[in-house]
Amino acid sequence: MKGLYVLIFLFQFSLFAQKTNSKEEKAISNRVETLRLAMIDADGNKLKDLTSDKLTYVHSNGVFQNQAEFIDGIVSGKSDFVTIDFQDQTITVNNDTAIVRHVLAAHTKDGGIDKDIKIGIMLVWQKQKNNWVLIARQAYKLTT
Repeated sequence: MKGLYVLIFLFQFSLFAQKTNSKEEKAISNRVETLRLAMIDADGNKLKDLTSDKLTYVHSNGVFQNQAEFIDGIVSGKSDFVTIDFQDQTITVNNDTAIVRHVLAAHTKDGGIDKDIKIGIMLVWQKQKNNWVLIARQAYKLTT
């Protein structure tokens, strides 16, 4: 009989954990979508709100940027995203850290030159003061 109670308890705990992760995954998904739109709109205030002041932002060519450099690149138009589509996205939550992986397919107009890009992205989000904040981003070239 004790075994049955233990099984029931574990089942309920498992359901609670799944529900909590599902809620956090939805919150992170919303933040990722807000990031996507802020990059297209070149909205510096939203980008600042979404990112840590200690952000490490790494491009597929190996260039590192901090928060200010990342935001300036978008707002100044050096990185001008016309469209962005996040494909094959996965979200993994572990306590106050989340890893988001997707393929970024975008049309850019950097320096007035139209270009289509498709790169892999890994985002690391951390829950700070009940808010998910981007602390790291790594882009990589996809192999064909």
